[in-house]
Amino acid sequence: MDKIVVLDFGSQYSHLICRRIRELSVYAELVPYDISSDELKKKEPKGIIFSGGPSSVYNSDAPLPENAIFDFELPILGICYGHQLIVNKFGGKVKQANKEYGSSLLMMDKNSKLLEGLGESIRAWMSHGDEAEEIPDEFDIIGHTSNAHAAAIANKDRTIFGIQFHPEVIHTEQGTEILKNFVLNICNAKQDWTMEGFIEKTVNELTKIDGNVLCGVSGGIDSTVAALLIHKAIGERLTGVFVDNGLLRLNESEEIDDMFMKNFSLNFHKIEAQEKFLSKLRGVLDPEDKRKIVGEEFIRVFTDFAEKNGPFKWLAQGTLYPDVIESGVSKGPASVIKSHHNVGGLPDWLNLEILEPLRELYKDEVREVAKILGVPEKLVNRHPFPGPGLSVRVIGEVTPTKLSISRKASKIIEEELWDAGLYNQVWQAFAAVGDDKAVGVVGDERKYGRIVTVRIVDSIDAMTADWTRLPHGILEKISNRITNEIEEVTWVSYVISSKPPATIEPQ
Repeated sequence: MDKIVVLDFGSQYSHLICRRIRELSVYAELVPYDISSDELKKKEPKGIIFSGGPSSVYNSDAPLPENAIFDFELPILGICYGHQLIVNKFGGKVKQANKEYGSSLLMMDKNSKLLEGLGESIRAWMSHGDEAEEIPDEFDIIGHTSNAHAAAIANKDRTIFGIQFHPEVIHTEQGTEILKNFVLNICNAKQDWTMEGFIEKTVNELTKIDGNVLCGVSGGIDSTVAALLIHKAIGERLTGVFVDNGLLRLNESEEIDDMFMKNFSLNFHKIEAQEKFLSKLRGVLDPEDKRKIVGEEFIRVFTDFAEKNGPFKWLAQGTLYPDVIESGVSKGPASVIKSHHNVGGLPDWLNLEILEPLRELYKDEVREVAKILGVPEKLVNRHPFPGPGLSVRVIGEVTPTKLSISRKASKIIEEELWDAGLYNQVWQAFAAVGDDKAVGVVGDERKYGRIVTVRIVDSIDAMTADWTRLPHGILEKISNRITNEIEEVTWVSYVISSKPPATIEPQ
């Protein structure tokens, strides 16, 4: 299978580069920037991409790849920091500049295979504080913006390119076309990455594991697909366990129980653990603490089940690529955004080995796998739900009142989106609630009640997201229903922050 290798220099967009390339049916793999040239050569890549990153190439501690990598005679594309790295490597000069964050007009200066077919200009997404002041002699400038005279460069004799902007984010017009030009036309990679192939490969690998597997199933698409793949490989050696932790959506516990009993043939157990989780969360305010508490309590419940019903050797989870990168446990130097309970929240005392068959997939790839495996369409298209549940949608201390408000308000939002035919058009939709209150008027009387925050976003893979521009009439229905049907609520607000700079979940 042909592959493109992406060297991770710490950008939060690093995995997004891989995601865009996989859209082209070409396998892309993320590796640490300091991978040895020998190890990289063993991977037999068709091309190499240097990601962006927070460092400056002129600093003494700047992350740099092995020099031998440039001797491979493979196509190389540097993005943002990767672009500056190439400029610096070949004798150019990089300087500190005014920070540029947002959309800029990229003007084409010279014909190039990389920018072929894009026209005279495109909108390009910038996110940098350094720029190329002088480019190396053996490079041509093939594109510029009003703030960056060398926003795109190409080596005159070799297939080495540098671009200051980010083609991997959706804000760059025809960004996928730029990556397509590099991957298909310059690297000549074959389009042989398919989910059918992934299923076959993964099941073959899973058949080789020994011992019994305990899989935590939440009713979401990720854990369900993980369980089905493992079951396909090892059959009765898999046991699925669903934990009702008291942090679920309205009526979710009953729906999940019913779904697994009706649709799937694997061994299934349900554990009632509401009080265990909620008691651990009492008085806890910090969102990172809440995530880690929930993660650790899940492990305690699974470990207890394993000891009483085992023996089990493995604990399987539906961990995805974005979970790994955001938890800061990827191999690159990216900083932690937030701990995911199934990645950053695992305790040291865990005595089960971890099995994560979806660790290298993105959400839309998981959904494609689900369709191939015959998962019901309603589950395939269900909105993502955070592993720590409503604990991260309740701002501040988790209390029964705030949990109830979040559940009821979120259900109202989903119902109105379904009625408007928009549920499957958005990525995620829910209500968050904290301790803030506001004055309202009910029946001519003053009322001091809760503020509910509505969050609805559009996304492809959760690595980036934009707030959904809902018709005002739908927003009005949502607001009216929440204030009328939930006694404790007086105000409803709507979040208009995108990711980045915000995250999708409030905590």
